[in-house]
Amino acid sequence: MSETTASLRRKIKGAGDLRSVVRTMKALAASSIGQYEKSVRSLADYYRTVELGLGVCIRESEPAVETAARKERTDGGALGAVVFGSDQGLVGQFNDVVAECAIKTLAALPGKPQVWAVGERVYARMADAGLPLMGHFAVPNSVEAIAPLVSRIQIESEAHRVPGHEVRVYLFHNRPQPGALYEPISQRLLPLDAQWQRDLMKARWPTGNLPEVMGGVSATLRALVREYLFISLFRACAESLASENASRLAAMERADRNIGELLENLRGTFRRLRQSGIDEELFDVISGFEALVGPPQ
Repeated sequence: MSETTASLRRKIKGAGDLRSVVRTMKALAASSIGQYEKSVRSLADYYRTVELGLGVCIRESEPAVETAARKERTDGGALGAVVFGSDQGLVGQFNDVVAECAIKTLAALPGKPQVWAVGERVYARMADAGLPLMGHFAVPNSVEAIAPLVSRIQIESEAHRVPGHEVRVYLFHNRPQPGALYEPISQRLLPLDAQWQRDLMKARWPTGNLPEVMGGVSATLRALVREYLFISLFRACAESLASENASRLAAMERADRNIGELLENLRGTFRRLRQSGIDEELFDVISGFEALVGPPQ
């Protein structure tokens, strides 16, 4: 009897300690979501500025758009992909969803892909699928660490680029949705989409002062394309981190509810056993008293 009660006490204490850890992880995940979503919102104005600059440069070099359209139709060249996942677990189906999206999309494209994975978990899933992995990067643990990661990705991918060959680069990540949900996103970074370029050409300049390209159209266009690629990678990483923490928050909420139910059951069992023990002890006391007093006269 005492051993069973003591065992329940240990289980209740262990479940309570685990619940404290889960609630700490919930608080950290909720805090992280806010900072990553804020970083994504802060990119919006800069992204719009880069788009406006690209539109001006593309208008100045309109034949390049038609060349891009022809290359897009041929659909040739090297194929590269960057897949954002997680290093840590407790994120539900987060890595499975983005890995499945990447695997299906790349399988439908011509050419042998070269894949860079951000996160050990998604790296393992891509390796299990038999995709050729060129490298793996650790997931940044703060907003400040995203920019250095993006720079390393750009340097690494550029090092594997064959001069004179067209490169197709795709980006895969999870994007947060309302209600602690997320969805996998597939985006082609290179070559620049021809229809997207035409839309930029038609975009109106927001002020009455018409822009002028300084320093040569080609050099300015290359600089703006580099900024566009950097922003796209940065935003994808920030959105992936926000989705990861949203998934972890949802998982921790489920764990918190399950632990609460377990604690309630354990405490109920403990109370019943304790009451049963008390009843037995009272019965023994009454039985002993009646034995000493003897039968009524």
